[in-house]
Amino acid sequence: MTVHFIGAGPGDPDLLTIRARDLISACPVCLYAGSLVPEAVVAHAPANARVLDTASMTLDEIIAEMHKAEDAGQDVARVHSGDPSLYGAIAEQIRRLRALDIAYDITPGVSAYAAAAAALGTELTLPGISQTIILTRTAMKASAMPEGEDLDTLGRSGATLAIHLSIRNLAQVRKQLEPHYGADCPVVVVYRASWPDQMIVRGTLGDIQAKVRAAKITRTALVLVGRVLGEEAFPDSALYDADHVHLLRPYRK
Repeated sequence: MTVHFIGAGPGDPDLLTIRARDLISACPVCLYAGSLVPEAVVAHAPANARVLDTASMTLDEIIAEMHKAEDAGQDVARVHSGDPSLYGAIAEQIRRLRALDIAYDITPGVSAYAAAAAALGTELTLPGISQTIILTRTAMKASAMPEGEDLDTLGRSGATLAIHLSIRNLAQVRKQLEPHYGADCPVVVVYRASWPDQMIVRGTLGDIQAKVRAAKITRTALVLVGRVLGEEAFPDSALYDADHVHLLRPYRK
């Protein structure tokens, strides 16, 4: 018996990986985060599968279902949104499973920041502009951020920021980042990336809060900050430069 932690991707069922689909369709038990995982994803579960939405369940209740499945010798598809390695709360489940000596594995999924970049039709790393992406969040009602991981500290890097779980905290985002990026720095908010009701709001650190308020976005949105957003004046990369010699493209006379 194995508990399969499965990344369902950002929302569009077509972004479910083949491995994820096959695991879901093979497991007699499916536990999924219903607030973020569309029903079309768990529709791949067998017709007689035990399918439970864990949105209203506690950690103890979720582990109890896994333990029950283990007693019955049934594999479990534990389906999380996006990629389970990012804000998936799987570590605490894994810790419990290890204590119970229950086997598990992890299947990665498409992350929200990747889906957001695809929706924007852009690359998040541009030569001479930014070669670093920081995935982070801000502290609100969730657990506090560790020391040194506040936006003021991270913003000193000038990197492209993908800020999760912070759409209601844009005032602090602006306050902490504006000294480093400037009020005119591009910001894009992507609401429910890849879902049918996806919405994209473009602005700057100076005006994005007002634009998001006008759009009435209050949850399930990713905030992207950085000069790469909409930038056109960047040099071509060396990768395909005719003068750039490497193992697969040796010097030509």
